[in-house]
Amino acid sequence: MDAFQGILKFFLNQKTVIGYSFMALLTVGSERLFSLVAFKCPCSKENVAYGLVFLVAPAWVLLILGFFLNSRSWRLFTGCCVNPRKIFPKGHSCRFFHVLGQITLSSLVAPMMWLSVALLNGTFYECAMSGTKSSKLLGLICKDKPRECWDELHKVSCGKTRLTAADSEELKLSLQAQSQILGWCLICSASFFSLLATCYARCRSKVSYLQLSFWKTYAQKEKEQLENTFLEYANKLSERNLKCFFENKRPDVFPMPSFAAWEAASELHSFHQSRQHYSTLHRVVEDGLELSPEDDETTMVLVGTAHSV
Repeated sequence: MDAFQGILKFFLNQKTVIGYSFMALLTVGSERLFSLVAFKCPCSKENVAYGLVFLVAPAWVLLILGFFLNSRSWRLFTGCCVNPRKIFPKGHSCRFFHVLGQITLSSLVAPMMWLSVALLNGTFYECAMSGTKSSKLLGLICKDKPRECWDELHKVSCGKTRLTAADSEELKLSLQAQSQILGWCLICSASFFSLLATCYARCRSKVSYLQLSFWKTYAQKEKEQLENTFLEYANKLSERNLKCFFENKRPDVFPMPSFAAWEAASELHSFHQSRQHYSTLHRVVEDGLELSPEDDETTMVLVGTAHSV
């Protein structure tokens, strides 16, 4: 039993790595499926558009899904049209762009994986580049090749050119090599930028490493217990309402947070050394609501979130 708990704890501690590994495997599988089943290079002047669509469109869809599935996106934008001061509060106007940048970076992981895998495979790039009309690119690709290369490069992917089999295969290998070089350049650049961003964030951290680890643990536990509490109170409230409805009687008072409390607890949060609150909910519980009447609207201080640190 202890061994099982140890294994379970290990996987829970490594869930971020496991999640990214699963995402990478899913990306590789999806790319291979697209290449074998859906992708059919037209071998015409439409090669560029066709190849680029298969290369870029899935990455764009993954980016949009990244924004959709990121809870911080909705925490940031919910209600902002009704009360713009939620995202541009006094004294923290630039915080919105900082948080949006963090959301964008986290959403870019899946698209970058797709582009890297697709470029390493080379199928989409080969089709797209074989349809180029740029004289400079044609000069580089068809260097030391017969004139037919300039006229029939778009047919190389299908093997229907008047070029010899050796020249045709050499062109395909050359295009695939270019694609793989770009893929590795993209991987190296993304890895280096990720390292720099992480180092910069840690260097500017307001808390120590141990306190940061505690903060992450607290935030995760609070999130889990909050979801359980939502279910518990939703069940209690629904049971009370159904019972009162069918028994035709007035309901008893049910304790619920006020509208202002919901608003305050929904705000993004950042750590302040003078007040060691590890979440917005923690701050609201200990300090209460910080209301500032202005145009009959509630204004809150918008800051970052513990989950991003």
